[in-house]
Amino acid sequence: MNKLLSDLFEYSGFSHASLFSESQNLWDPIKNLDLYIENFLGPTREIFQGEGVKIDPSAKIKDKLIIGNNSTIADSVLIRGNCIIGDNVHIGHGVEIKHSIIMNDSAVAHLNYIGDAIIGRNVNIGGGAIVANWRFDKKNVTLKIGDEKLDTGMEKFGALIGDGARIGVNSAINPGAILGKNSVVYPLVSVFGSHIEGSIIK
Repeated sequence: MNKLLSDLFEYSGFSHASLFSESQNLWDPIKNLDLYIENFLGPTREIFQGEGVKIDPSAKIKDKLIIGNNSTIADSVLIRGNCIIGDNVHIGHGVEIKHSIIMNDSAVAHLNYIGDAIIGRNVNIGGGAIVANWRFDKKNVTLKIGDEKLDTGMEKFGALIGDGARIGVNSAINPGAILGKNSVVYPLVSVFGSHIEGSIIK
């Protein structure tokens, strides 16, 4: 288990906690996501849907999806690249989610892009905010922890957004960003690097 993952995410109550508890690196839950979903769903099933889930008929699910109880997917949503969405999650109008994990009780407002990211519990992502996953120079995404840079070995990797974070409208969370628990990002801010618990980024 990677201690930094447990510092960011309270995953013990998450149905897919083994993705975190068995990880050695911060990026392992995303790196191992496809295999985990394949093993969970089996060879024939494309979607696992919990109780009380509401999916608008206009939403498109292109790849495999695990979605927990009482979650909602609104109109014109696109989900692709194999995703896990937890319990009591709201995905609003026009959101695109690609190859990501969104944990329980979180909300993605509307017109957002979430790519190759881990969104913690009880996170609110305001309208138009983007979690980017690709560098213009096409180099692997790195994570900066203090003075140390860690190479994820992945060309596409988004951000780690800790439990309770609040992301303001039209902000940009850049590849490899780490937001500690209960961090606040002001509207229109471009976020790089790692930020400790309770950070206010403006």
